[in-house]
Amino acid sequence: MTRSCFSIKHELAKHCEKESASMENTFPSLPHKRVRPSLIRRFLPIQGKAWLRLLIRLSGLSLLLLAWGLITGLGYVAPAQLPSPVATLETMSHMLGDGSLVLHALSSLKRVFFGFGVAFAIALPLGLMLGSSRLLRDAINPVIELLRPIPPLAFISLAILWLGIDEWSKISIIIYGAFFPLLLNITGGISQVDPVHIRAAQSLGARKLHIFWYVTLRAAIPNMMIGIRSGMGMAFICLVGSELIAANEGLGFLIQEGRYMFKTDQVLVGMITIGIIGYLINLLLTTLEKILLRWK
Repeated sequence: MTRSCFSIKHELAKHCEKESASMENTFPSLPHKRVRPSLIRRFLPIQGKAWLRLLIRLSGLSLLLLAWGLITGLGYVAPAQLPSPVATLETMSHMLGDGSLVLHALSSLKRVFFGFGVAFAIALPLGLMLGSSRLLRDAINPVIELLRPIPPLAFISLAILWLGIDEWSKISIIIYGAFFPLLLNITGGISQVDPVHIRAAQSLGARKLHIFWYVTLRAAIPNMMIGIRSGMGMAFICLVGSELIAANEGLGFLIQEGRYMFKTDQVLVGMITIGIIGYLINLLLTTLEKILLRWK
């Protein structure tokens, strides 16, 4: 007599239960053990501790200041050549008190931001066009590669001859220095957009303006931010170089005046101020990049 389907299923279930029990007896389950964090994790919880990350970042600066203080304190270098950190800090405090350091810093920042703004206003549309057109890129690229290797400071003499020693001679050098990092990175960011993303947007019925705004431009933002940061760095390099030659105020002028008057502490104050401003601007640009790329 043929067995029913129900009885066969019942026997198979009982057989599976027996096999499972035998497997458990052969390989007993190990007790679950809570993994404890290591000593370093318990005593130095780096993740989630912003103050600790800041402390680690400041450790390198602290070592530099310590080495500077030891070199000057032990008399390895004459104070006229390298003043101590305390003497430099006193000079900076005095210049902040009388307002001269703020005046020079604001004068330099005005030139940097204006020159960088003009360079960005020129590089952005040109970079968008070059990145979108291979033909235009091939036509303009030889001119770019011819001018790009020339150091911006090599144009200082021409800038003074053409524009005099007023503000435009300094700003023109800043524009030239910041222009090429901006242009090359914007062009590269636009030209390297994945065509698959563009075709996908077209298949969904997106218009050209929407594709450019939501696909092309967003994909090029990382390269554009690299260009902005590089261009800002070049702007400061060109600023100091132009102010060393033809200026009566600014951080470059402050450094040059300190050299003429053998005030090494004043030279260091100007250099440190440029470093602090550059660090703060880079921090601001990094924060802006995180905001713009929060969708990634």
